[in-house]
Amino acid sequence: MKLLVVGASYRTAPVATLEQLTVAPADLTRTLDRLVAQPYVAEAVLVSTCNRVEVYAAVSGFHGGLGDICAVLAEQAGAPPAALANHLYVHYDAAAVDHVFRVAAGLDSMVVGEAQILGQLRDAYHWASGADSAGRLLHELMQQALRVGKRAHAETNIDRAGQSVVTAALDLAAGLLDGDLTGRPAMVVGAGAMGSLGVATLSRLGAGPLTVTNRGADRAVRLAESYGASAVPMAELVDALCTVDIVVAATAATEPVLTRDVVTRALARRDADRGPLVLLDLAVPRDVAEGVAELAGVEVIDIDRMAAILADGPAAADAAEVTRIVTGEVEAFLSWLRGADVAPTVAALRGRADDVVTAELRRLVQRRPDFTDDQRAEVARTVHRVVQRLLHQPTVRVRQLAAEPGGDQYAALLRELFDLEVPQTSPVDTVPDVVETDAVGRPSFEVADVPVTEPDVSTGGAR
Repeated sequence: MKLLVVGASYRTAPVATLEQLTVAPADLTRTLDRLVAQPYVAEAVLVSTCNRVEVYAAVSGFHGGLGDICAVLAEQAGAPPAALANHLYVHYDAAAVDHVFRVAAGLDSMVVGEAQILGQLRDAYHWASGADSAGRLLHELMQQALRVGKRAHAETNIDRAGQSVVTAALDLAAGLLDGDLTGRPAMVVGAGAMGSLGVATLSRLGAGPLTVTNRGADRAVRLAESYGASAVPMAELVDALCTVDIVVAATAATEPVLTRDVVTRALARRDADRGPLVLLDLAVPRDVAEGVAELAGVEVIDIDRMAAILADGPAAADAAEVTRIVTGEVEAFLSWLRGADVAPTVAALRGRADDVVTAELRRLVQRRPDFTDDQRAEVARTVHRVVQRLLHQPTVRVRQLAAEPGGDQYAALLRELFDLEVPQTSPVDTVPDVVETDAVGRPSFEVADVPVTEPDVSTGGAR
């Protein structure tokens, strides 16, 4: 099995495309089941956040795996695969490990170094484990990725630049409100993880009074009580909007919560001298409807706007140190992976030796029926001991060599020399690109349309 990453993020896709690809929590298990039901996908983890939708998969072949995953993503988006191709990126084998570790370390985040992605990866891993879609390879990958992320934050100062997306958005909001949020009335729409972070951050920055609203009133009340805020029913959204300067919208709704009509009615009752009503839309799909940004007296900061403003972060030195950590961890993981790949060959060799010993001992019994049981047992122990000693050094050495770049050739030589039958999967299969809908209605796409990062065979590294 080989690792394959297929995804889209704020770097490659606008919010509209991410909205199409986003998988709601209620649909995660179904989508994971759909992925591992594909012919070339053996394991899958699905990461779906406001900034990225990525599939981490163990596949039996590159082209087949890519086709299977793109088909499921296209089905999820309800769009022709060709429409997604320009927004998807693909990382294969070593490059896939590097990407996952960079994501875990916060190097690929909109706000470099933010730690929220670690929790999101952990949730994705736990969900895949619960759905039984993560096997041995992805269990190891995700566990190591989470460890790498924790190490990056523990051993470097990446946290200095790694403010949360909420903090970064509120910094931008402060710039629109005379540079200070102290004493500014604010509201958070949504009581999930992002909403909770919004309330906590607003409280820390001195904004207030704070109001929380959520479709589930009980969660809004509990969150508000934790920070001395007020909870209001969603039905009173317009009344609450006209009393605040900042709104953090972070719900899991599939349709916009802050529609043009809702915001227009709130603006009509709001004192225009207070300055703009700043709406921070941190949800995917969007909580703020298109067209709201066109209203006079409103400033909308959404994922697209944040990506453009935060493109050049101040964390270059810290990011370089984290990159060094990631590079070393990637090589360590690849060494483990190469060693794991040779294990079936070593097991097959020992199995062949055991078969030979067993066959010869049976012949001995037939030729020397006069041997006592004790004599037979002593001969068996002696022969097994000799074989084990003969195989010990070669098998230890082949494991060491296999852990080095290009080490897979040693396992191949063992298989050839001893004519071992070991189930193998080709790193790149020859399945042709699908260019039209097939007989079972599978969406078409061109593999060549999707940018791929895969191993450079000549160096063993990524290109």
